[in-house]
Amino acid sequence: MVLGRIVFASVLLGVGLAQAHDDGRYANSPLKPWFETLQSKGGGKCCANADGIALSDVDWDTKDGHYRVRLQGRWVDVPDDAVIKQPNLAGRTMVWPHYIDGRPIIRCFMPGTMI
Repeated sequence: MVLGRIVFASVLLGVGLAQAHDDGRYANSPLKPWFETLQSKGGGKCCANADGIALSDVDWDTKDGHYRVRLQGRWVDVPDDAVIKQPNLAGRTMVWPHYIDGRPIIRCFMPGTMI
């Protein structure tokens, strides 16, 4: 029973780590150091540009004073603590989701400059 729990916990930890990684494709980007500093209000690291998803204007908006994003064809509410408040040097709207049982959970969200 204990061994089963250890294996299960190891699998869960491995899945979480596999979802958040920098594969090196943005190693030479001048914004890489800035992306690596991004974190949500709750203190969670957003990871790097490689982990974020750039959104088109039609895939994010506000409803009842809160952001929401469209992922996998469904609208997902962005928790207020996940919104990055610092200036967006990338210019484009980005979201950093992770998935639990196939459902997206928003780790970080950065609205675009809207210019």
